Amino acid sequence: MDEEFRSLADRVRAETGGSAAYERLIACADRDELAAVLTEPERPLWAREVAAFRLGIAGDRRAFETLILLLNHRDPERCVSAAYALARLGDPRTARAAAALATNELRTAYALHPVRLLTALRAPESVPALIKTLRPLLSPHSPYWRVAQACIEGLGELGDKQAVDVLTEALAHPRLARPAAWALRRIEAGRGRG
Repeated sequence: MDEEFRSLADRVRAETGGSAAYERLIACADRDELAAVLTEPERPLWAREVAAFRLGIAGDRRAFETLILLLNHRDPERCVSAAYALARLGDPRTARAAAALATNELRTAYALHPVRLLTALRAPESVPALIKTLRPLLSPHSPYWRVAQACIEGLGELGDKQAVDVLTEALAHPRLARPAAWALRRIEAGRGRG
């Protein structure tokens, strides 16, 4: 059992009290049965989450829509599990969907995990989406400095020269200056593309 799945299983066990339905779903190896959980009416969220996670890490694209919904959930632990499974799913729609979630200014409070997923995916959508997400967060009164920091760290990891202007702007913000300087050094060292 992979460490991320163990963490998910422990969290869901606490949520369900270790019910018989939980035990059956954790042990299930049949992908069609897991996929059926995603569409059966009246299945609890925890069951859909377990089934989508298992399918996602197995590369079964039937998990995509449920995992994207979980990536946008208000519970950060669900977002972490969804991002982990989506990074392994191999679905070409993932980067577009993560970019849409990250850049939705009405959902900035929940953008941290889509931002981190975009960095992990290293897709063509990643750098433009991280720049677009970061720009409005550079206003002095933005409460989302953790999301801004994740964007900066992601841009540094990706090392694309398109990010130089927005990272230079970030240097003026006390909480963001250190990660922005690190990201700019990485880009200037030529470790990235662009």
